[in-house]
Order: sequence, then structure tokens, then C-alpha cells
Amino acid sequence: MSTNERPPPLHDRAAWEDIRTGLGTSTLKRAFLDNLFYVLGRFPAVASRKDNYRALAYTVRDRLLHRWVNTAQSYLQARSRTVVYLSAEYLLGPHLGNNLLNLGMYDAVRRVTDELGLELDALLAEEEEPGLGSGGLGRLAACFLDSLSTLQIPAIGYGIRYEFGIFDQAVHDGWQVERTDKWLQFGNPWEIAHPEIAFAIKLGGRTESYHDDDGAYRVRWLPEREVKGIAYDTAIPGYKVNTANFLRLWRAQACESFDFQAFNTGDYYGAIDEKVFSENITKVLYPNDEPASGKELRLQQQYFFVSCSLQDLIRIYKQVETSLEGFHERFVIQLNDTHPSIAIPELMRLLVDEHHMPWEQAWHITQNTFAYTNHTLLPEALEQWPVRLYSRLLPRHLEIIYEINQKFLDQARLAYPNDHEKIARLSLIDERDQKYVRMANLACVGSHAVNGVAKMHTELLKTRIFKDFYQLWPHKFSNKTNGVTPRRFILLSNPGLSELVTRKIGDGWIRNLEELKKLEELADDPDFHAEWRDVKQHNKRVLATLIHERTGVSVDSDSIFDVHAKRLHEYKRQHLNLLHIITLYHGIKRGAVPDLLPRTCVFAGKAAPGYHMAKLIIKLINSVSDVVNNDPDTRDYLKVIFLPDYDIKTAQQIYPAADLSEQISTAGTEASGTGNMKSVMNGAVIIGTPDGANVEIRDEVGAENLFLFGLTVDQIQRMRSEGYRPREIYRDNPTLREVMDLIASGFFSRGDRELFQPLVKSLLDHDNYMALADYQSYVDCQSEVDRAYAHREQWTRMSILNAARSGRFSSDRSVRQYCEEIWNVKPLPIELPDIR
Repeated sequence: MSTNERPPPLHDRAAWEDIRTGLGTSTLKRAFLDNLFYVLGRFPAVASRKDNYRALAYTVRDRLLHRWVNTAQSYLQARSRTVVYLSAEYLLGPHLGNNLLNLGMYDAVRRVTDELGLELDALLAEEEEPGLGSGGLGRLAACFLDSLSTLQIPAIGYGIRYEFGIFDQAVHDGWQVERTDKWLQFGNPWEIAHPEIAFAIKLGGRTESYHDDDGAYRVRWLPEREVKGIAYDTAIPGYKVNTANFLRLWRAQACESFDFQAFNTGDYYGAIDEKVFSENITKVLYPNDEPASGKELRLQQQYFFVSCSLQDLIRIYKQVETSLEGFHERFVIQLNDTHPSIAIPELMRLLVDEHHMPWEQAWHITQNTFAYTNHTLLPEALEQWPVRLYSRLLPRHLEIIYEINQKFLDQARLAYPNDHEKIARLSLIDERDQKYVRMANLACVGSHAVNGVAKMHTELLKTRIFKDFYQLWPHKFSNKTNGVTPRRFILLSNPGLSELVTRKIGDGWIRNLEELKKLEELADDPDFHAEWRDVKQHNKRVLATLIHERTGVSVDSDSIFDVHAKRLHEYKRQHLNLLHIITLYHGIKRGAVPDLLPRTCVFAGKAAPGYHMAKLIIKLINSVSDVVNNDPDTRDYLKVIFLPDYDIKTAQQIYPAADLSEQISTAGTEASGTGNMKSVMNGAVIIGTPDGANVEIRDEVGAENLFLFGLTVDQIQRMRSEGYRPREIYRDNPTLREVMDLIASGFFSRGDRELFQPLVKSLLDHDNYMALADYQSYVDCQSEVDRAYAHREQWTRMSILNAARSGRFSSDRSVRQYCEEIWNVKPLPIELPDIR
């Protein structure tokens, strides 16, 4: 535009906005049609719904890239200290809706789709959800990425680009059936491949020592084979800020994918052998690790993505620095559980072997780079790898781990002379029977900070799981209670509640969830109660429609929606919930519960493919459902639903509709839980044990606003030490005995007495997670739930106060604590250049 030309009038935004960055309705419409035509080669008359979804996704991505590229450029220029999140899982959820909200485009895009005769909700439903996680660990990682960008913290997430994610779950004859999750079959418009960012990853072989030209002792790794890691990037925008950090996922590829000579000699399968081996590494999330081959593949996965990520960080660092001595000042790497803890010896290998740094300097950098988050209290979930497997797959790393261990134990012996048992517990190597590498011990030794994810969890780490490490290094340990992002789990998932809350207290709560406390002033307002109930009732009708679509069962949206949505595991005690449901069923049949309020019990969750007992519990849920839902005596009072294929899309409909949230894990087994947080944010009331973050939620919302039952950690420990005998509880409780006998009799299995015997026998002979011990307390507490729900105003008040006092459980608060107390990073606001 020359200096003599006048700019176009401001009301005609399309005339002056850039087609790739503008947010005006006309500009967005033109950009959508351009992407449909020039990127996808389609035009409106023949475009499918998936075509239209992809055109819209590319249109949104253009706006996102404007922020992402400028963010990366700003970080490079500022040489900013950066948070690096290493996680084997990222349960991101669909991108389109979340990006529309965070970019402030939702309303404008809805106007565009309306004008084009398209339904935005239908386009949102077209998105294939990236199933790159199996539960809370991956969802927490996704929430943290959202909060890091929203808080304008320089950050990079690293993980694995699984070709097939967590399986799709179907139900056949009541049994879980796993189907391949083909989330990439139509491509992924949100990612950008970077084949030029590629690293060689060594596997197997042997090591060889030598002296370099200066006479220094060195070790080189002579691998059996190498694979290549290729980068795929996804931008993660913050909420209404210019910051867009990124998630970099690695795909495995053969260094040479086709053996031309083998093909020419007729060895057609051998010609692609390297391709098959290499690509298997990132083929599927969590391969079954029961066989030895599965264990080896999981270790390959972990090492593969960690090595790619560390090599990439060194590449980024050396773009502006010449020496690696300041690496720990530029990057702080958070290990999301033990899966990426192989990063500790890998960074040592890169610094010592590849960059010829002295051991002590490399160890100083390594310890000050890493921080470790523990996510489990179950001893069997603390990763251990056979030394023989390490020796075969990662021989150099085993040598480094032994060296780290020797130096560490020399220090420990000075602190604890002659305490051989403590030294054995501290060791990175479990010397009993077959030798194992203890990855949690490695993470504690190689990190400058160790944290739990709820107050109770952290105290149990200090006093039990990592007691010896805590005594040695108390300064390393701290608590960082988990949180979840309110953008996805309220603003996006619950638009009715979001509109109501914003109308009453403003929109500041979206970025500062503590502002929800202003709702306390409305907790006794009858008009607000009515509006609150209207929102909840609408959400329940939406969920009822989904239930009918997936299961064919009609449910009463006026009933209590009692929701148990989480991964299937015995410690999460879906079977305890079932014992209560069968108690209700049996009581209705006998006429013993005349004042029972109608109740819809919704289960959702996946069992690990190799976890037979969890799959048997799913079968029992569905078998009980078949009986209860079809019995004319009970079907108007009690419905049991198993909602298959639980994912983030489903969760976004479940949490807003829940009246009662089941958080009933055995005390001392759930590290934190995040479903409990998502529930209270949406006004559900918890029934739960004194476990994980339930205790902190009770402290925040008030003991009178949730239902607590069950044994405490100390009571459980005492009962176990005295000798826990579940058969005596069964014998002495007539109601429990009737329920257990009903299952054992074949009543829910068409007369087959053998089907559920493994579950019945496990409960009566072992009951590792104390379901029978907590049974009566749980049943009594559920009676309290009925009485409270019968008083509509009381329940509504409880619901409002749960949401109003949930602010502490935002992932924004969690991330701020990490920034201040572990990561030592500060926000770096991003300015966008005007590119008109």
C-alpha cells in the first residue's frame, strides 16, 4: 500500500486481514474455502463432512502456527530457561474445540459454519481422538501442557507418536474386546512432520574401551543395529495469550528401509526386515509386556523417545551456545513417572562418551537437569528391568548405571556405616534372585527433586516407598498436588455451566479458578439453584442420549447419575461398587428399601488387555446390567450401564452430567486421582475413601459436602499386620454373604457357577484391596447419599459449593508451584508482529 492510499474501512476486515492469520468472519470463510480447495482438492458441492472438518482444522492451524513460530523465535532470541516434559503418554483429547476456545475463535467459527450451511458440532465430532495415553498419567501431561502455555512458560513436551494408540473398546457378550485404534488412518491435520529433525538410536551390541589422542579413557558403543527417530510437532496454544508451545512426538523408522540386494535375490520379506523391526518400536501404546518380547519392546520404546529427545535438546542448545556446561541452566527436565528415567544414564552417555565431558561435571549437569514425579504407591508398578535385558539391549547404559550406583553407595555407606540392609534397599540394582535395575531408585538418585502428586501420596513416599532416600536427602522431596485444566473440563465440556458462572461472576475464573469462590455468595439463592439444576439436567439428558446410542438402554435423567469412570483395576474397586448395586437389587426384590430413589449407575473404563481379573469385572458389570435392567421389579428404580470405549470425548459428556462421583480406591493406593477434580469442578458430589487427593478435596469443599467412608491407611496397615481374614467378614455379615452367594450361584451368569468363581475366590481368600473390609461402611454411606439427594435444595447447595471451592485443583496452580519450587522458570510473554 503506497503512502497516498487510504486503508480500507475497519468494518471491512476481509479487505485488510491476512488470510492465514485474520479472525474476521469473512476472512475465516475465505480461508476455509481456500484450504478446502488448495490443500484438500475438494469443493463444497462434493466435500464430505471429514473434508470439511480437515479444511476447518487447517484454517485454525494457520492461526495457531502464527503464534507457534513467533513463540519459538522469541525463546531462541531470549535464550529462555525451558521446561522439558518427558512422558510416555499424552492423552490430549480432540484438538479442534480446545484450540477454538484458546485462540478466542469459537463464536466466529460458529458464524462461519452457519453461513456455509455446516454444523460445527458435527465437524467437531469428526475428529479422531489421539489415543496416546491410557489414563491419569497421560491426561495430567496434557493438562500441564495447556497450563504451561496459558501461563506463558517456555516449554517443550516430548513423547512417542504411537501409530496405534490405546485400543478401541467394544463389548461382545459382556466381555471387553480390543480393536485397533486407527487414529491416523485419515491423517492428522494438527501435526507437522520434520523429517530433517532425525536422530540415530543405537540398540544392542557391545561396548569397547580405548584411550583418545590425549590419553583419556573412553568407551564407545558398537551397536547391533540402529533405528532413526523422526520428529512430528503439534502446537499447544495457551488460553487467549500469544504463547503456543509444542509437543514433539517421535516416530521410529529404519535407517535403511529397503534392502535392494535382498529383494533382487528373491528375499522379499527380508528386504523389509529392518523397516518392520524399526517401525514396531512406535507401533502401539503399551504392548503386552507379559512375554519377554513385550518387555523388550517397552524398554526399546522408552529408550528410543528419551534418546531422541535428549539429542534434540542438545541440538537446540548448540544453536546458540558452544559449550554444554550450561545445559542444566537452560533446560529443566521433568520425568513423568519412571518410564523416561532411562534419560539419566542416556544424558551421561551423551555428555561423557559423545561430548567427552569429565564424569563429575557430567553428573553435576545431569542431577541438576532432572526432576522426578512419582505417580504410584503400588510396589509392582515401580518399574524394574532384568539386568540381562539391559545387558543385551543397552550395554553401555548398564555400565553407566553400575558406575552411578557404585559412587552413590560409597556415599551412602558413609551416612549409614554397617547398615547393610539399608544399603541393599538404596541400591539401583536389586541383587536378589534374578538381578533387576530399579528405575525408581535411579530416578531418585539422578534427580535434584522428587515429588508426589497429593499430600497423602507424598507422605507415604517419605515414610514407606522412598523412606531411605528421604532420610538421606529430605531436601529433595516435596508435594505437588495434581490439577486439571478448567479450559477443557469446564469451559469446553460444560458450556451451559460456563455461561451461567460467567454471567454471575465474570470470566476471570477461566484463568484463575480460585475466582469460583465468588459462587459461595449464591449458594443459598433459590433462583440460582434453579438455574444450576437446569444446567445439570440438560447435561444429564445429553449423557442419557449418548448412553442410548451406545448401549440401547434408556435411562431416567431425573434419577441419581452415579458415575464410576476410570481405568479398570482392582485397587480402583469397581467390584465394590458392584457389591453395593447387587445389595440394592436384592433389597428391592425383597421389598427392603421402600424409600429408594431411582439411580443410574454408570461405569466407563478400559482394562489392560492382559489383565484378566479386570476384564472379568467388566463381564460382571455387564452381566448384572442384563439382569437388573430387564427385571420388571427393579428396572424403574435401578439401571446399570457400562459405557464402552471411554475416552476424552466421552469424559467431556460424563463429568458435566454426574451427580455422584465414585472415588473409592483402597486408602493408600491412589496417588492422587484427577477424575475427582474434574467431578467437583462440574458440581458432582464425591463418595470416596480417605485416599489420594480426596482428602485435600474434603479439606477444601468441607466434610459436609462430600461422603467419606472406609478404612484409613493406618487402619489398613494394622489390619494386614494382624492378619486380614476376609472370609470372617463374609461369614459375619449376612447381607454381604447373600450378595456374594448370589454371584457365586450363577444368578448373573445364566446358571454358570464357574464364570465368576475367580473373582469370588479372590475376594474371599485374599481381597488384596480390602473391598470386603470396606463393604458395610460403603453401603451405609450410600444410604446417606440417598437421604441427601432426596432434599433437593441441600443437594444443590452441596453441588454449588463443590464447584465454588474447587479452584485449588486447577493445573494452573500445580504448574505455578512447579515453576516456583522445582523448575525455577518465569513467564515470557510473546508479542505477535503485525503481518498485514
